[in-house]
Amino acid sequence: MSRTGLSLSAFNMRQAKIKTERLKPVLLGLAIFFLSAFSGAAAHAQQQQPMAVPPETALSDALSAACRQDSPAFGSSLTAENAAAFRTLPSPQRTAMMKRFVLLEEPGRPLFSTSNGGQKIVRCESPSFTTEMRLDAAKVHENLAFIPMEIPITGDEPRKVTIGLVREGGNWKLLSVGLILLDVPAMAKQWAQADLDANEDIAIADLRSVAAAANAYRNAYGVLPETLAVLGPAQADGVSPDAAGLLDAALAAGDKDGYTFRYAIVPATDFAPGEDSGKPVNFSIACSPKEYGKMGRRSFFLDSSGVLRGADKKGDIADRTDPRIGPS
Repeated sequence: MSRTGLSLSAFNMRQAKIKTERLKPVLLGLAIFFLSAFSGAAAHAQQQQPMAVPPETALSDALSAACRQDSPAFGSSLTAENAAAFRTLPSPQRTAMMKRFVLLEEPGRPLFSTSNGGQKIVRCESPSFTTEMRLDAAKVHENLAFIPMEIPITGDEPRKVTIGLVREGGNWKLLSVGLILLDVPAMAKQWAQADLDANEDIAIADLRSVAAAANAYRNAYGVLPETLAVLGPAQADGVSPDAAGLLDAALAAGDKDGYTFRYAIVPATDFAPGEDSGKPVNFSIACSPKEYGKMGRRSFFLDSSGVLRGADKKGDIADRTDPRIGPS
């Protein structure tokens, strides 16, 4: 190789080295730019889609809300459909659902800890009682998670149940308790019917209380009470035929537990033909719901014979022609 060729080669190498040195700041600047842009995009995406809390945390949050009887917070732990239905429930039904969830009647104070075995523990301390829920690790399969939960029972085997959660909108929401799906709209219908049944049972008990009071009054004073009012609370100076102290004020006024009560003395000829037609020897009591379908559906009738009758009268008054209910 000639001296001229060697010199040209060396020159080209020096020029390439100079260009590379000059490009280093440019390349470094581009790298920093793209790195910053990627980091900013990642941060923005993280802000747009925050990381969902683990299913165990979602469940402990729901238990905490139920413990406090915090309806808005508990509603946020439900799926969108169930949350919408939960918000429309009457306040007593929302509270009842939360009570069932933590097995407590009163609002409590939630406390969190972890057992030696790694179980997440949620304690709910109320003034009269404390419950404890122990959560095992969640078993996650795609958008479903199942968490075994254990509730220690004093003097008995612990109660075990598996809570199901579903991922909705990036967050874990309550789905099931054991094998029962949390279907709040369906549950609301069942609870509404259960409330009606319970109110009707209370009305029957009130009806029997009036009958017992009427019989007690007749035994004490030799005659039937003219009205329900005289069966009401006694005066300060004691019981009397005008204030026998046999019923509370509401029932003596004929208006209690969503039902209206009607009392009547029945002429003997209606019950025992042959007796003096005007002799008041028996009574009848009828009660009907004040707001049909809200506090009850059935109307009831009870007379001196002790036979209970009733039917769905659409709010009308029941009488002795209605079907017999249960034993006398």
